Amino acid sequence: MSRSHESFVGHAWTVTLFTLLSRIVGLLRDGVISAVLGTSGIASSFVTALIVPNVFRRLFGEGALSAAFIPEYTKLSDTDRREAGRYASVVMAMLLVTLGSIVVVAEVVLFVLLEFAGGGSNGRGDFLTLTMIMLPYMPLVCATAIAGGMLQAHGKFVPHAAAPVLLNVCMIVAALVWAYVLDASMRATAVAVAVAVVGAGVVQLGWCVWSMRREAYWTRRFGEARGRAWDTVKRMGPAAIGLGALQVSTLFDALLAGWPVMVGATIAGYAFPMDDGSAATLYYAQRLYQFPLGVFGIAIATAIFPLLSRCAGSAEDFAQVLRRGVRLSLFIGIPAAAGLVLVRDDLVGAVYLRGKFDAEDVPRVGMALACFAPAVWAYALTHVLTRAFYAKGDTVTPMRMGLATVGCNITLNLVLMWFLRESGLALATAITAMMQSVVLMMIAGRRFRDGGAILDRATARGIGASVLSAAVMALAIWGVRQMWEGGGGDWRGHARSLGVDVAVGLAVYLGIAVVWKRAEWRMLIGGLTRRGGDVKDSAADTPE
Repeated sequence: MSRSHESFVGHAWTVTLFTLLSRIVGLLRDGVISAVLGTSGIASSFVTALIVPNVFRRLFGEGALSAAFIPEYTKLSDTDRREAGRYASVVMAMLLVTLGSIVVVAEVVLFVLLEFAGGGSNGRGDFLTLTMIMLPYMPLVCATAIAGGMLQAHGKFVPHAAAPVLLNVCMIVAALVWAYVLDASMRATAVAVAVAVVGAGVVQLGWCVWSMRREAYWTRRFGEARGRAWDTVKRMGPAAIGLGALQVSTLFDALLAGWPVMVGATIAGYAFPMDDGSAATLYYAQRLYQFPLGVFGIAIATAIFPLLSRCAGSAEDFAQVLRRGVRLSLFIGIPAAAGLVLVRDDLVGAVYLRGKFDAEDVPRVGMALACFAPAVWAYALTHVLTRAFYAKGDTVTPMRMGLATVGCNITLNLVLMWFLRESGLALATAITAMMQSVVLMMIAGRRFRDGGAILDRATARGIGASVLSAAVMALAIWGVRQMWEGGGGDWRGHARSLGVDVAVGLAVYLGIAVVWKRAEWRMLIGGLTRRGGDVKDSAADTPE
């Protein structure tokens, strides 16, 4: 298992580093978008329209399709690459035909709705127009997920992990050119960025397909692979519900926040608790809490999934890999949650405070971020646990949990939004995410106990050490803030304050990890030095 664990942590670092680059460029993209659109009605229309292809990207690029496709393709590629190629070919064909048909039908429906909305000169029309433009990104990003899954099975993680950088760069260039070079209106700029999203999808798919030209075997002769492909489709349905629970909740949040833009300021004759800027406010906050989740949480889950699939036949090895995934996700997720709450306003100000995004928007977005952030550890842990179930061929358990949490989220949304506006939607998502992760952990502990307890003594103590270290880190940041008022003012002042807080937090948290000789820290460093397999799973990995 040493080589396998070394490979897992090493691949996790590969995905993490390229995802970090993508997320940094993504923050730059969001800063540019907020500068040219602010929290205006057109900004809310744009981000609400972008949610639709983004939900499919997260479901298929980081969720259901990968969960159903990767285990089967990995097993086939280890034994018969031609059969693996036939299997991938038929899945890709089915995907493109199905989603292509959906896009055509949806475009017709949206066009009819646009005509009834009076064209694109109002909030509803803007939303429909932008959705029509970006909808073709859906099949492109899903096909990229298939190609990316194949590359992962062959040990190539870079193209798929780095592909989002292309999307971000295309959106940045379009926004800057239309807003500042052409001096276009906000609506024209939003349309240009929407077109750039689709163009980026074409480039992303082309890069992944080109990168696997030597590994892939494409054919029109599917043979028995049709049966395997239909099995994948059957597994994908429950997987979409299980891994997609958070995304469905996110979509529902966006629709509620975008209600004033899409429908109007009232609902059933009562004043709606949100305004035209609510959807944009919620989106900007989501982007910030998803930064550590995407960089570390999803990267760990992505890298661990092929290894879990290969270890599915060995209860002991499977449990050991899963324990490592749990410990790593919480080692990073717990301090990230605490840190985001503490630095929320400075983070918002540093990233967004420029152009049409003014100082009054900072505390509003910061409040929504403070409601999202406490569950960062839960989002990361859920990605790891659901992949463990799928690696064992169990798609029903995550599906049931997904249904339960979506129902809970909708109920909490409809209650909390009247008190906290868009921040109530954020808090509802966080509460349901924490509930889902805790229950999944309890079920996993019973389901996979043949290989030893998932939450064994070493793992429990490791989690406790992460909580304690994060608490000390939070106290250190709070203490520094009491001694230094910070920069404030414009985005530069917020950036200075943020830099000090992050430096103090990292120094304290990682310093404790080094002094205590935390196993999780050695796993991460071992991945960089290719010695990750030398770290043992034992109670001695965590301090007394």
